[in-house]
Formats: sequence, C-alpha cells, structure tokens
Amino acid sequence: MTEPLSFELSRPNAPSPRLPDADVSAPGPADLLPRDFLRTHPPDLPRLSEPEIMRHYSRLASLNYSISENFYPLGSCTMKYNPVANEAAAALPGYAGIHPYQDEDSVQGALELMWRLEQALSAVVGVDRVTLQPAAGAHGEWTALRMIQAYHRSRGDSRTEVLVPDSAHGTNPASAALSGFHVVEVKSGADGRISLADLESKLSSRTAALMLTNPNTLGLFEREILDIAELVHATGAMLYYDGANLNAFMGICRPGDMGFDAVHMNLHKTFTTPHGGGGPGAGPVGVKAELEPFLPTPTVERSNGHFELNYKRPRSIGRVRSFYGNFGMLVRAYTYIVAMGGDGLRQASEDAVLSANYLRKLVGEDLEMPHEGPCMHEFVASARNLSHDGVRALDIAKALLDREFYAPTVYFPLVVPEAIMVEPTETESKATLDSFARAIKEIVAEARSNPQALHDEPQKLPVGRLDEVAAARQINAYLQGSSDDPVLRWKRPSNEPC
Repeated sequence: MTEPLSFELSRPNAPSPRLPDADVSAPGPADLLPRDFLRTHPPDLPRLSEPEIMRHYSRLASLNYSISENFYPLGSCTMKYNPVANEAAAALPGYAGIHPYQDEDSVQGALELMWRLEQALSAVVGVDRVTLQPAAGAHGEWTALRMIQAYHRSRGDSRTEVLVPDSAHGTNPASAALSGFHVVEVKSGADGRISLADLESKLSSRTAALMLTNPNTLGLFEREILDIAELVHATGAMLYYDGANLNAFMGICRPGDMGFDAVHMNLHKTFTTPHGGGGPGAGPVGVKAELEPFLPTPTVERSNGHFELNYKRPRSIGRVRSFYGNFGMLVRAYTYIVAMGGDGLRQASEDAVLSANYLRKLVGEDLEMPHEGPCMHEFVASARNLSHDGVRALDIAKALLDREFYAPTVYFPLVVPEAIMVEPTETESKATLDSFARAIKEIVAEARSNPQALHDEPQKLPVGRLDEVAAARQINAYLQGSSDDPVLRWKRPSNEPC
C-alpha cells in the first residue's frame, strides 16, 4: 500500500521531461541572472512518460484522506464540502487571469466583487467595515489586535494585556503575544463557559481586549455574552470575536449585536473555500466604526458607480498582505453567499447545529460527555471512561482511520482530558452520521474486549501507527546537535546512475 517516488520509478533511457519555455521575454533568464547562478548541467529530474507521471500522482492521491472521499468530523476546523460552483466561478478568465498590477479601470469587476463581498460579510456579522486582506484566521486575529492596539494608542492609552479564555484556540494567545501583549488566562466555569467572576477579577485599565469565541471551543454558547461585553467595555477594553465557530449561527444572530468590536471570519470554515494543505486561505476582519480608521490599506471604495483602491488612510495600520488578499478565495466565498442567500445561510447553520446534537446523542451512548447539552455546531466528548482499559483518545482516532473516517480533533481543547472534538457540519447526511456513530460503538466495544488490538490500529493504511514520541526526541536531539540529520528527503544512492 505504498507508491515509489518518481525518482525511483525513473528510467534512464526514457526521454527527458518536456518543460515549457521560460515565461520571460527578451532579455532571457541567462541574460538576467549572474553567471554563477546558472546551471552547467540540466536538472536531475525523473524520466517518465506523461501517462506514467499521471498514474503516479493518481496513485499517490488515492492514498490520501480527503473531503471528496471521506467524512471529516474535524472539530473546530469545520471541514465543509467545497461546492464545484465556487471553483467554476474562480476559474472564469476575467478572475483567473487577472493581474494585481493592472490599472483600476481594467479590474472594475474584481473590485466590485470585493466591495460586494465586504457588504455581505458586514451584514452577516453586524459590523461597519471589513478588510479582506488577511490570509488566514490567525492572520485575521493579529490584524484585529493591531487595529485595537492602534485605537488605544490614538487615545494616549497604553494597554498591555489581552485576556484569553483557557478553552481558546492556541492561535489566540500566540497572536496576542506576537502583537506585544501580555496574555492573561481567564478560567472556565464548571459548565464549560467563561467564568464571569474570574473575568471580572482580571479586567483592569491594562486590558486592551478580551478574545472570545462564541460558541466557545467546547461547542457551547456563551449565554452571558451581553454581560461579558458590558464588563469589558466598562473598563475601556474591546471585545474581539474569533470567527472559527461562526458556522453555528450565520443568519441567526450576529457578533456585532452581541457587543463585539472586531470580528474575524474564516472563509475556509464558514463560506466553503478550500481548507488546509498549506494553500491560500482567507481571514477577513470586520470592525465597528471606532476601529474603521485603522483598517489596513488599501480599502475598496465606490464613488458614482466607479470602484477604486483607497490608500489615503492616515491612521491605518498599513498593509498586512501583499496586494489585496487571496483573491481566488474571495471569489469562491462570494459565489457561495450569492448561491445560498440569507435564508440558505441560516438553514446551513441550523442544519449544522441539528447534526451536531443528533451525533452528540448517539456518541454519548459510548463516550463520556463532560458538559451538558445542547451543543451548537460541534461537541467535545471524552475517552476518559475507557482509561481503565488503557485506551486513549488517540486509539479512538487511529481506529476510525481504519474504518474510513478521518479522525476528529483529539486532545483539544486542553480543559477536557482525553478530548475528542467532533464537528459534523451541515453538509453530511443522516446516513453518514449514523455510520460514524456505529463505528464509534464498534471501537468502544473492541476497547473493552480486546484493547491491544485497538492499540495496534490502523492496519489498513499505507503506514501503521507512527512512533511520534521517538520522532520528537530525534528532532530535538538533532536541534541540540547530538543526533544525525533526520531523514526528511530522498537521496539517490551513490551507486545508481543518473
């Protein structure tokens, strides 16, 4: 169940690869690059026919899990189906062939799409303006915090702390620290929601913002959100919304109406743009009027039916992304919003919440549920009830892979021991949810009857269970200079001809 590398499949007598000419007009690359940078021999590329290359990559792709082939109940990451209609729109020549250096008059359609997307996102989350530049959710967090920081400084107010709940995404404290703030943790109550008493004790004139996800990372709605907003604003601080869980109530309620001053949105989570794989993401940030002067430049403006990029924003935090953001993702998100409409977005959230509560009920027959329901669009279970058999959340996750389900998020959030975080999304059928619940039941039964068999899974994948501890130790030893280089790439054997 493996596939050799293209170098290993290479045949010395096969024709060399056909490469396109350099897309550089005269003078050519040889005239532009220093002579020391030019090759003296052709690159040692694999020599395969085009059908062989196609089959090689097709076989590799078949070894992967993907949203197009498997259920991805990846809590917090919201692995929704990516509609093909989005891809068709992004592939339109006027969008796919556009260049960021084109004159504004020649890209009016693209600017109008960006302007319309901003209006739509502002309406969904209840803010006054949106920047489309941030390239990911964490980038959106950082951008929002920099605007909040600039706001306080413009008032002569030097605030040094950002409050973060103990159940927050790890990017929240990282973004705050990267912005130069001291991170202060706020504890959760017994019900899994933020403790108002602990929050109040930690709010002070040093507080710049509270970063909050609602529903929170446990999939629970913060019922006291209006009281939280009042406490935060009473100290002169701002309330920041981590939009990772916006999929729970788009079209139902709006963060801006709850008192949030800045809101980031994960287009790849909520608005069905591609997610993961290191590719381009998008994390637009919406702000209330107080923060609008500090938006990154440029912003898209409309005047008498003409669209333009506005760089004349003297209080702006500046550009946070090359050019204007990941435009292809913006096209995909706008396509989804237009196709769904307001009623469709609302139904998507209602279906996501219904799916999560349905699956929570089924899974709760076999795994521990650390908090009372109902949940919102995701829930956190725990494998702690299997610990007496030596079974951990990791065992459940690996066993699911053998049953053709991608593993849920495990060991997060940290406030739940042996956490298994499940998010079914609105795009999965009842039949899929039922089959996932049956797989959990089967795995739990195996855990109680033959736990060693569970420890040995997965058995049906290209690789078995990896020794992650040994790998971490080897990498650490290498970094400390006491180990050979870890083997991370293929090298041609010295006795093999090129």
